[in-house]
Amino acid sequence: MAPQATSIGEPIIEIHHVSRRYVMGAETIHALRDVSLTIRRNEYVAIMGPSGSGKSTLMNIIGCLDTPSGGDYFFEGELVSKMSDNELAQIRNQQIGFVFQTFNLLARNDAVKNVELPLVYAGISRQERQERAVEALRQVALEDRMTHKPNELSGGQRQRVAIARALVTRPSIILADEPTGNLDTATGIDIMRLFEDLWRKGNTIILVTHEEDVARNAARIIRVRDGKIESDAPNPNRIQMAATAAPTTAPATP
Repeated sequence: MAPQATSIGEPIIEIHHVSRRYVMGAETIHALRDVSLTIRRNEYVAIMGPSGSGKSTLMNIIGCLDTPSGGDYFFEGELVSKMSDNELAQIRNQQIGFVFQTFNLLARNDAVKNVELPLVYAGISRQERQERAVEALRQVALEDRMTHKPNELSGGQRQRVAIARALVTRPSIILADEPTGNLDTATGIDIMRLFEDLWRKGNTIILVTHEEDVARNAARIIRVRDGKIESDAPNPNRIQMAATAAPTTAPATP
């Protein structure tokens, strides 16, 4: 049997009948329509859909970057709409690690300083910031690239720095938006193996993607179309893979 992740836990994200509308001049855009879903601790979920489907809007709401026009969002049992700006900032900075398609690294900073950045905002001491940044870079197998700046790294290495930055606050959730979108196929496969490893170590992984090859790595796939959930089901490929030894799911050696 392939090694299994930590057992699925209690609900961590609960979305009830959420809608999101944007007014653009005389037109109202319905980005989300009556969306309900629950994500439990230690799940590995892909939110999938074409451009304009509403998946990015859903990601922004899950990440507390946007607010619903209607419905309720509970994060760890707390109603998000009742939270203060400081409480929302704490969730974004400590409980959710964000990974973006474009890496969002600072060109003048080396890998360690890029990874430290969320801890600067959290008021962590300089020594602890550096120690935790080094630890996070080791988690993504970049021990030998810590002093390199982004222009001295490959695309895959830059994405690993971005993942280390997401990990440095020790969040329970990794929220990744098109994490392989700017990578070649082989590098993308390595990055997905890294997410697999993080999931098996106990992180909740939420991938937002339009790519079938990326979504099929998840244990559960939520498909979004026209602002609605079209389907929400376990990934049959993962179920089949769990029934046999699968050495290809082991973390890749960089």
